[in-house]
Amino acid sequence: MKKCAIFVVIVFVTMMFWTTGCTDKARSGIDTLATDSIVDTTKVDSLEMLLEEQPMPKAADELFDDFIFNFAGNNKLQLRRVKFPLMQVNNGDTSYLSKEKWQVEHFFMRQGYYTLILDSRRQLQFTKDTNVERAVVEKIFLNRKFVKSYVFQRIHGEWMLTSVEGQPLVKNVNASFLQFYQRFATDSAFLHKSLNETIAFSGPDPDDDFAELHGDIMPEQWDVIGPTDLPSGTIYNINYGQTYKQSGYKVFLLRGIANGEELEMTFQRKDGQWMLTRLVE
Repeated sequence: MKKCAIFVVIVFVTMMFWTTGCTDKARSGIDTLATDSIVDTTKVDSLEMLLEEQPMPKAADELFDDFIFNFAGNNKLQLRRVKFPLMQVNNGDTSYLSKEKWQVEHFFMRQGYYTLILDSRRQLQFTKDTNVERAVVEKIFLNRKFVKSYVFQRIHGEWMLTSVEGQPLVKNVNASFLQFYQRFATDSAFLHKSLNETIAFSGPDPDDDFAELHGDIMPEQWDVIGPTDLPSGTIYNINYGQTYKQSGYKVFLLRGIANGEELEMTFQRKDGQWMLTRLVE
């Protein structure tokens, strides 16, 4: 299966509706990517209509990324790929949801980006692993301090949503980092205190649209080079099977669905405090 061929179809359709526009600063694309803004629902509905007109290619079941974009954007497919009655576990209490009461879940499609939280960059290999049989989309309500996990399993070669689990954020394996991140994204003074003495940087030159910068930046350069409006309300994390540990190292990735933008931040715990040590735009 050619992953790129399927993804290009998804991206081509999506790009008809999501655009970042052009400004005199290359950094503006990242600012657009890293906001909690909601995409116009009429555009989402139009995208769904286009996706529903064409059956999902069977090859899209090989990679979870290909499947989840179709699942999130195609209402008819979504109903076929939920295992009803759907098991729901909320704080240890189990119930079952009928097909008639299911509400369509668009996941990150209305934000235009999705998030990955990794213990190392090596874990990116899971995103391209066709042997993955179980994946979890975490809907993380930072303000409500709650995590809703959508569990998908590949059954007889087809991805199916098999259960939904809800629990307080404090019980999530990444709780310490997520609690830190919310404050990092919303409290400017705290953010600046959480910048390492030197930050490894790769990204566009704010003074030259056609140049890239590579090297170390100082905390005082953050307001010029660093991203603004980091997502702080609801974010999504996709777990393809990567195992999280109570480690002192986290990679936080934001990836645009259609615009090719990507923001990567690496944090390390130093003397009990998470610090930003690397930034890639």
